[in-house]
Amino acid sequence: NCVSAQGSKYRGTVVEFPDFNPSSDAEVLYNAMKGFGDDKETILELITSRSNAQRQEICAAYKSQYGKDLIGDLKYELTGKFERLIVGLMRPTAYHDAKEIKDAIEGIGTDEKCLIEILASRNNKQIHDLVNAYKDAYGRDLEADIVSDTSGHFKKMLVVLLQGTREEDDVVSEDLVEQDAQDLFDAGEVQWGTDEAKFITILGNRSVTHLQMVFDKYEKIANKEIEDSIRGELSGDFEKLMLAVVQCIRSVPMYFAKRLFKAMKGLGTADNTLIRIMVSRAEIDMLDIREFFRLSYEKSLYNMIKDDTSGEYKRSLLKLCGGDDDLAGEFFPEAAQLAYKMWEVSSMTRVELKGTVQPAANFNPDSDAQALRKAMKGFGTDEDTIIDIVTHRSNAQRQEILQKYKSLLGRDLMADLKSELSGSLCRLILGLMMTPAQFDAKMMRKAMEGAGTDEKALIEILTTRNNQEILAMNEAYKEAYHKNLEDSITSDTSGHFCRVLVSLVQGSREEGPADLARAQEDAKELGDAVNDESTSMETKFLSILCTRSYPHLRKVFQEFVTCTNKDVEQVIRKEISGDLKTALIAIVRSIKNKPSYFADRLYKSMKGLGTDDRTLIRVLISRSEIDLFNIRREYKELHDVSLHESIKVEALCGDTSGDYRKALLTLCGGED
Repeated sequence: NCVSAQGSKYRGTVVEFPDFNPSSDAEVLYNAMKGFGDDKETILELITSRSNAQRQEICAAYKSQYGKDLIGDLKYELTGKFERLIVGLMRPTAYHDAKEIKDAIEGIGTDEKCLIEILASRNNKQIHDLVNAYKDAYGRDLEADIVSDTSGHFKKMLVVLLQGTREEDDVVSEDLVEQDAQDLFDAGEVQWGTDEAKFITILGNRSVTHLQMVFDKYEKIANKEIEDSIRGELSGDFEKLMLAVVQCIRSVPMYFAKRLFKAMKGLGTADNTLIRIMVSRAEIDMLDIREFFRLSYEKSLYNMIKDDTSGEYKRSLLKLCGGDDDLAGEFFPEAAQLAYKMWEVSSMTRVELKGTVQPAANFNPDSDAQALRKAMKGFGTDEDTIIDIVTHRSNAQRQEILQKYKSLLGRDLMADLKSELSGSLCRLILGLMMTPAQFDAKMMRKAMEGAGTDEKALIEILTTRNNQEILAMNEAYKEAYHKNLEDSITSDTSGHFCRVLVSLVQGSREEGPADLARAQEDAKELGDAVNDESTSMETKFLSILCTRSYPHLRKVFQEFVTCTNKDVEQVIRKEISGDLKTALIAIVRSIKNKPSYFADRLYKSMKGLGTDDRTLIRVLISRSEIDLFNIRREYKELHDVSLHESIKVEALCGDTSGDYRKALLTLCGGED
């Protein structure tokens, strides 16, 4: 079986150098720094290919041969990020952690993220070594320094973690698991106000194995993950610390994969974070971090570093990373287990979907219709009233207002809004006044009309709507444009991509639960199609991914890991190209986690130069009564900034009106 456990093998990328000779290495480094200029290539090659223990021997040999301090010389000769990385590698691991923490609490302001990352992720021995190294290097007490630099529950939890006394017993008592899960539930969800002390005691002291079981039990009691409760009950740095502790209990490598991704995405790189993680994990779990990275993001860690950094700094980081997983294609055995587990968790998790727009209480369509007419009469338009009414009513209520406007006033509300509003605000308000089916039909039309096709919009709509929504959209399209939606797609797209869209637009995806025997058969067929040159792989992927039910496909993708030792998304990325690839990945991502897929679409609509308002409007309108609340959660989790904040910043930077921004933020429904 390709998902069998492999025992605890070495999971680092930097290994001991064979035939190691510290005195000749010391000489090579001395010569590389002698005279004018320095030979950076030699320095990086040598230092990144020795283990930390070997580097300590080189330091000692350098001092006895030349009477000089190697770290001091490297600092003098090198500069910038490259210097920080190389010097970081030369320090013993615990001293590197100590230096990072010293930098985090020194000077103006504290780097809380650094404190959280180190103290949440280190085991007992690493914490004890860190405390001793700090005392040795700076002659100070680490706990006292942290206490004087932090406050509140955040400080208390850091102090608990600093003791390095987490239980290490793998024998778990079922009764205590039950008790702890109930205590956490009672401490947060049940009572008015939160009993933070209970969270600190349990999350700060219990063993990893025990807490993993507590989290599973908690989910059954609370019908939500412990992370959701922490986000709802705690706040500020304390919330961030507790989330980091939970993530590290679940999986330390997964936590670091997320930290690395966040350090490199967007504009600018958080180099200190990137250096700290690459230095501290190179001899512990870099292989696992790489695998999690590949499972979670569109690029391998190797490629992200390659695209995001330059020069000797880049070459050193790539040496520590140790290989490009996009080339490899196959999982390490441990990672296959993780991928298998991820699909299992995805199929077990019952997420309560929540929109941000609710039906208005005490709704009166007559007075709303009159108020809207008044807002558009005479000179000038009262945009505030229009925004206030339209964004605070459910879609069904807006349809009643449309009807009343016509029967009371003999006027067409859509036509009046169109003549009074303009630009993005007009598009947003008109979109909200349509039924979901009319709006989807309009968006499909817009994606296909004029020069060029917006393939991503077509993909987003057709891969995320259920059968009923697709059939209703077909009806609305025919009524509005007197043409079949399928015919429009056929005349506007071609090849396999066209076939995917035509298949999806039928709205005939199966709707039943997973069938294990058939899922194994489907997974095998997909695996065979990848390996068989003669059959059309695209056709096989298309026929299975476009027709089977979501619960069934989750099982198929899980079984695909077992029979190919690969992840279905990776295979699609590697073997398929163009719009077909984008469409199939969208299907996989929607099945894995639909709110996360939409969070990614929103992020991409606002990053870079200018905002893609059409995507922003489309997602906010179409999800506002379905799962926009969940999308907001995923957005914050993925990008460390709230959707509300991103919209606010984008709208301020762009040439958008304050009214448009206000309407978007009302739909978004609050700051996370």
